[in-house]
Amino acid sequence: MSTEKTEAIVIRRADFSESSRVVTCFSRDFGKLSLIAKGAKRPKSAFEAGLDLLAVCNIVFIRKSSGGLDILTEAQLQRRFETKDRDLTGLYGGYYVAELLDGLSEEYDAHPQLYDDVLATLAALSAGEEVPTTILRFELSLLREIGQLPAWDVCVRCGQAVQQADWFGMKPSLGGVVCRPCLEHEEYYHRLTAGSLAVMRHLAEEPFGGQTRLSISRRQMNELRKVIDSAVRQSLGRRPKTLSFLNPS
Repeated sequence: MSTEKTEAIVIRRADFSESSRVVTCFSRDFGKLSLIAKGAKRPKSAFEAGLDLLAVCNIVFIRKSSGGLDILTEAQLQRRFETKDRDLTGLYGGYYVAELLDGLSEEYDAHPQLYDDVLATLAALSAGEEVPTTILRFELSLLREIGQLPAWDVCVRCGQAVQQADWFGMKPSLGGVVCRPCLEHEEYYHRLTAGSLAVMRHLAEEPFGGQTRLSISRRQMNELRKVIDSAVRQSLGRRPKTLSFLNPS
């Protein structure tokens, strides 16, 4: 066993016993961690608010050599996740971020860039920035980090470079865009206009942090949501539960 330190975000909590909890964190240095916090449910616990959902904290834990949960020994709160004026949409956006991180990240698989993007996402939601665009940027960052970002330059059917057009066929189940000739053999795909594809490319390639000045029309957002919802569902194996609060359809 060894003692480790890292910065982490709490993404899930579950009761373990009358006095303890199992806490899932997404950490900068170790990726996802499943930890048992002994005594966390007791009044005046040493962990206090460090284990609130989406709290950012410095943690110390004992890493077990084989089997069982790692043991959380310290969680020093840096900041809580709060939204302006009790904005429920921003709050649900944070819960959605936590659900995707829990479902799509792996134990001890560190992604420092993704960690920074998550911090930027939570900061944007807390500041009251536009939720749909903020969430879309996070989803693209997450899909890129896990190798599931839809391809848009090369047809996923034939491997040929995709030619410029006024619209494209996107099929996340195959991994991205399908060229016009190959679309003749596809019964179902998402139609994505050239403008919407340009928006997705820009958001995926733009450095995360700060509010984007990109203007996204309602039509473009609707098109992008269909593509990204499908890509997330494909990767997760189900529809995210918290997505219903952000996108009822």
